[in-house]
Amino acid sequence: MNITDRFLKYVSIWTTSDDTTGTTPSTARQMDLARYLRDELTQMGLEEVTMDENGYVMATLPANTEGKPVIGFIAHMDTAPDASGENVKARIVSNYDGKDILLNEKENIVLETAKYPEILNYVGQDIIVTDGTTLLGADDKAGVAEIVSAVEYLMAHPEIKHGKVRIGFTPDEEIGEGPDHFDVQKFGAEFGYTMDGGAIGELEFENFNAAGMKVRFHGVNVHPGYGYKKMHNSQLIANRFVSMLPADETPAHTRGYEGFYHLIGMQGSVENTTLSYIIRDHDRARFEQRKATVQRIVEVLNMEYGEGTVELELKDQYYNMREMVEPKMFIIDLAKKAMLEAGITPKVQPIRGGTDGARLSFVGLPCPNIFAGGENFHSRFEYLPIPSMQKAMEVVVNILRLA
Repeated sequence: MNITDRFLKYVSIWTTSDDTTGTTPSTARQMDLARYLRDELTQMGLEEVTMDENGYVMATLPANTEGKPVIGFIAHMDTAPDASGENVKARIVSNYDGKDILLNEKENIVLETAKYPEILNYVGQDIIVTDGTTLLGADDKAGVAEIVSAVEYLMAHPEIKHGKVRIGFTPDEEIGEGPDHFDVQKFGAEFGYTMDGGAIGELEFENFNAAGMKVRFHGVNVHPGYGYKKMHNSQLIANRFVSMLPADETPAHTRGYEGFYHLIGMQGSVENTTLSYIIRDHDRARFEQRKATVQRIVEVLNMEYGEGTVELELKDQYYNMREMVEPKMFIIDLAKKAMLEAGITPKVQPIRGGTDGARLSFVGLPCPNIFAGGENFHSRFEYLPIPSMQKAMEVVVNILRLA
């Protein structure tokens, strides 16, 4: 199976994760892809193919030469809850002409070059798009396809010498829980790479420090005709909370190393309202300051409306991997060389997000991030240039050969 067909098969399997279930995987549907991958890797002839009860899939390509490091490659199977991942209808735009792409004629959904000018970098290439009603799933099924295809290529070309290769596919990365049950000791790699970046050439060993937050507001509801000095509308208290955060520190106002508070969900009534946030910052000290700011706002509102009116649930998700990767910069140098030999200019930049590798780097598996090739992740305007996916596969092969 070629890499494009492999990718299209993977995205046809619904794997959206869900941070409200408290299970691993967070959705049973992720096991459908896990089982498919387990069977595919077994049929390919890989060794030590396993799938555990939490949906983690691992396998080994044995070394065909001695004295080489054990290198791991990791990608995640779930897709983000930000957009539907059910019933993905992907199609290939051949020889892209640089014009707007009509994704869905019936609903008049258009991928506009004015809004997404990066697509003009791929004029003349074949591009995989959606029908505009779901995300595509290049994040990170492109990464899965690239790893599987690279291993398949190495099996067909034994003249390429390499050490032992470990591959791992995780659930629930999109909700920050991918490494929760990842057995680093069992994986057994000396270092690894996540194939989970964006555009071609991206190479990342810095990422956000990250926390997830739920803020619950409790109000008092009475008949509105008799609400004077009795009613406390939890939705309005929640609005106060939002207004007390810095208005210009959101994803729409920040870039580069700048952090943010991001409201990702709200549910409310007069009596009870819940706001869901993510907090991000590359700098650890500023990250801690952001959390302290939230805690102070909660204290102020509880003083004003009464203790217990506002409840805060705040949980760290992952930290900046830079401090763990920097002592082993040969890992980055190896990836750079692998890209250059594939004709790609490396773009070393911070991730405005996170990967499984961020947390894995803190538990003994240094694990920077390499591009998977897609653009507009978490969106119905997501797309994947096929040559970018093919080049990512080539980079995997080059890393193993050069190591």
